[in-house]
Amino acid sequence: MTTTPADTLPPEPADAGAAPTRGRSRKYTQVMGQIYQAAIEVFAAHGADGASTQAVADRAGLSKAQLHYYIDSKEALYRQVLQDIIDDWIGIFGFSDEAFGARKVLTEHIRRKMNFSFDQPLRSRIFAAEMMRGAPVAREMMGNSKRRTQQAVAVLQNWIAQGQMGPVDPQLFLFHLWATTQFYADHAAQINYFREGTAADTKDRDYLIEQVTQQLLRAAQVK
Repeated sequence: MTTTPADTLPPEPADAGAAPTRGRSRKYTQVMGQIYQAAIEVFAAHGADGASTQAVADRAGLSKAQLHYYIDSKEALYRQVLQDIIDDWIGIFGFSDEAFGARKVLTEHIRRKMNFSFDQPLRSRIFAAEMMRGAPVAREMMGNSKRRTQQAVAVLQNWIAQGQMGPVDPQLFLFHLWATTQFYADHAAQINYFREGTAADTKDRDYLIEQVTQQLLRAAQVK
């Protein structure tokens, strides 16, 4: 990632109370973007416990003192990154209009989840790592996610009752769908090694999405 040399950024706290100008606002937004991307890379590589503000500062092209002008703490930065991931996933995991039917809605759902795994593998890994350590930070953020999942389960139950799907356990079906699509983020290097390609290849990505969709729908006997 391209970083701005540290000596072009504000040492800041001295004039922190000054009225912001448009230029300073743009600079602030630019630097926060650098910090945010650096945090994603560091948290994905080292986890919440193994990451350090020094590592984030180095990756962002800042000194540690400059970094702490923009953030309160490593913990606050991690919480923000995690909250943003969860908020995005609420939208991705939500089902569109139930009336469109099981095949159309689930096909679109799988496509969105696969594309998130391809496009945002580091963010996906941060979430997975948080779950694997017992979700100490994420648990209190997941109320909306749990409600959306319960709504999705109810939709699946309706489709099953209508004969649009086989008699599967709807919650377990979601777990299997998430696990399958998550694999393409968490094990991207393994997939690329064995397939001798990358998901950056649009043709290969479309093929993988098609195959995963067919197999998941077939397993659930989606009509």
